[in-house]
Amino acid sequence: MRFTTRPTLQGTFGMVSSTHWLASQSAMAVLETGGNAYDAAVAGAFVLHVVEPHLNGPAGEVPILLAPAGGEVRVLCGQGVAPAGATAAHYRGLGLDLVPGTGPLAAAVPGAFDAWLLLLRDHGTRSLDEVLAYAIGYAEHGHAPVENVGATVASVRELFETEWTTSAELYLPGGRPPRPGELLRNPALAATWRRLLAETAGAGDREARIDAARAVWRSGFIAEALVRQAARPTMDTSGERHTGTLTAADLAGWSAGYESPVSYDWNGWTVCKAGPWSQGPALLQQLALLPPEPSELPGYGSADYVHLLVEGCKLAMADREAWYGDAAEVPLADLLSAPYNAARRALIGAKASDELRPGSPGGRAPRLPGYARVEAGEGAAFDPLGAGEPTVAQVATDGTTRGDTCHLDVVDRWGNMVAATPSGGWLQSNPVVPELGFPLGTRLQMAWLEEGLHNSLTPGRRPRTTLTPSIALRDGHPVLAFGTPGGDQQDQWQLHFFLAVALRDPVRGGLDLQGAIDAPNWHNDSFPSSFYPRGRRPGSLTVESRTDPGVVAELRRRGHDVTVGPGWSEGRLCAVARDPETGVLSAAANPRGMQGYAVGR
Repeated sequence: MRFTTRPTLQGTFGMVSSTHWLASQSAMAVLETGGNAYDAAVAGAFVLHVVEPHLNGPAGEVPILLAPAGGEVRVLCGQGVAPAGATAAHYRGLGLDLVPGTGPLAAAVPGAFDAWLLLLRDHGTRSLDEVLAYAIGYAEHGHAPVENVGATVASVRELFETEWTTSAELYLPGGRPPRPGELLRNPALAATWRRLLAETAGAGDREARIDAARAVWRSGFIAEALVRQAARPTMDTSGERHTGTLTAADLAGWSAGYESPVSYDWNGWTVCKAGPWSQGPALLQQLALLPPEPSELPGYGSADYVHLLVEGCKLAMADREAWYGDAAEVPLADLLSAPYNAARRALIGAKASDELRPGSPGGRAPRLPGYARVEAGEGAAFDPLGAGEPTVAQVATDGTTRGDTCHLDVVDRWGNMVAATPSGGWLQSNPVVPELGFPLGTRLQMAWLEEGLHNSLTPGRRPRTTLTPSIALRDGHPVLAFGTPGGDQQDQWQLHFFLAVALRDPVRGGLDLQGAIDAPNWHNDSFPSSFYPRGRRPGSLTVESRTDPGVVAELRRRGHDVTVGPGWSEGRLCAVARDPETGVLSAAANPRGMQGYAVGR
């Protein structure tokens, strides 16, 4: 029997895994009262806004992958676009060469709220009141915050007290950061949702009421408050105060929508991801770069194995920088083709590469942003935290803080499955909108101010996001939903997890989800960060201290610049699964960070 920190849960009724136990249990409560996976996911997501405010918020964004029982896998895009006024010329005219990492200039059209409500309308069964009740309860009556909430607030305390005073009013109760074991309340957020329910009470049936709530977000009191906030001069990472570009027309003109996933077949599995407006296809490219036969893979966890995966990741991420974005001409078919990947695979040598080497799919010449073309040691300095979502919300030695992300997976007894990675709208991204109890997001920091790139800042286009949930099918049947917070690291950690599930022996007749999550993990930073200030660290490789010392020594011999981090520091994976033959459900959650939990029966 393989030792793990927790068991892989198994049952037949329903399973939930998320990055916070209160969200997991709230979602499970919805399943227990007759709701389906989509009802449960929406309820859990709104709880995540309350209990992980340093990691996500209603004005952030979320890609959602859903696999209805007996239906096709779909992507529900909750990533908003750049406002009409968010042109590269406008930002350069302000003296900027990068989109700031905080403040209203970095705010895209908020996408998370509308995506969750669209999921509820089209695939759920519960009323808006029922799914919001859990979040309203925690916001109104309080929850005991995890330590990272207080640590994050402490790191930006001076900014809150001197500049972002509306945030200080909420997150410095009694003049100090929130403490574990003491209740943290957000009465403004509770009042927002109660007013939303009151204003839509007479709108009609369940679906009509949800659409009425979406309209309030886009053009009612919520939209008005968001636009007022965007127009307020706000101190951001540039060291200056700026107003944003978000307008009432931007909010009124955008809504979440469905699209087909991108997929790749590997060893009997079909892995589904969001399109190249996310970094999702990078996981598929990493699979395509593996040897054609799984038997040709080096031994799991060996230095050869880690080296192969890290070097393949570098090639996939170089292609991400050159080719991914919200553009019609992204050559995905070529990027995932066998001939292209055979040629790319041949670039992986015995030694670690420090180069950023995008390919030429279909003979097209790659173009990298200027920040990616500089040699190591020049240009943007590497910041292991960034202004985004590196691993978990962290506090740097200089007091600056960085946001992160959440994840949520659900499978119900009917076989419906959902994977979602909510993010953005962190408490440290923008000042709290006083009328609403939550801030705007900062996803535009992922777009470049250089013209002509696949990911150039362009009005009406989505900034390329790092958010990348996954659903995997086996012989055409949805079997596995998984994902993790972690920005640029998400599809590195997910690859290792997926291969651990797919290649290692099962436990108790099912997939060893917990063993795959608990296994020592790693990441590299050899490509430009998606977050301000956009630096990179060529040749880097960070591993957990639980990694075999002999493997670490061999990786260093091969030229990897290895940093040995804490034993439980790489990844925050969640996963649920369903065996299509038996109907047995499984779930597991990451022990790192001391807050992720799976529940089910």
